[in-house]
Amino acid sequence: MRKRRQTKMIHEGDYVAKVEVEMLETDEGWSPYLSLDDAKKLDDVREALRRRDLKTATRLARIYTLQPVGSVTPAG
Repeated sequence: MRKRRQTKMIHEGDYVAKVEVEMLETDEGWSPYLSLDDAKKLDDVREALRRRDLKTATRLARIYTLQPVGSVTPAG
């Protein structure tokens, strides 16, 4: 079994979380996959963002806010 680090992005409301997880690779048909702990970590981050519990979310991931850019009219 091989392990490799990967960043997963979760979008909830006005927030985006970058969550570091380990992908497990085997020669079997369902590869690559997450460990049960990393799958739970993704769920925990998503739930924390839904509740707007940024304290919990930031313990598990890097959290960013989204802001609309707005419409830009071309010069000319």
